[in-house]
Amino acid sequence: MNVRNTLKKNSEFRRLYTRGKSAVNSYMAVYCRRNGSPVNRLGYTVSTKLGHAVVRNRVRRRLREIVRLNSPRLKTGWDIVIVARRRCVGADYRKMDAAFLRACGELGLLKEAEA
Repeated sequence: MNVRNTLKKNSEFRRLYTRGKSAVNSYMAVYCRRNGSPVNRLGYTVSTKLGHAVVRNRVRRRLREIVRLNSPRLKTGWDIVIVARRRCVGADYRKMDAAFLRACGELGLLKEAEA
């Protein structure tokens, strides 16, 4: 069984927003901070400004899939929050994937062989 480690508490999100490093592009904002554990914990934020529930859930599913496929390339021991921006709604999957990897590269989250 695949168990996902997620951020759920508002205080965890706020801590990342204030004390974490961030990288922003036209598709998303990525915040990260070390967590001191051997696994990554992830959180996703999609504002109600992006659309109704169907639209928000579609964006959230795409972000989760991008992280799932790229997780072997990421370093471990980080808390990561991905905030979707307006362009994610109608964006091409490959562009979102490239934007995520670019943001992770800026933050130093990619393993050395990939960076």
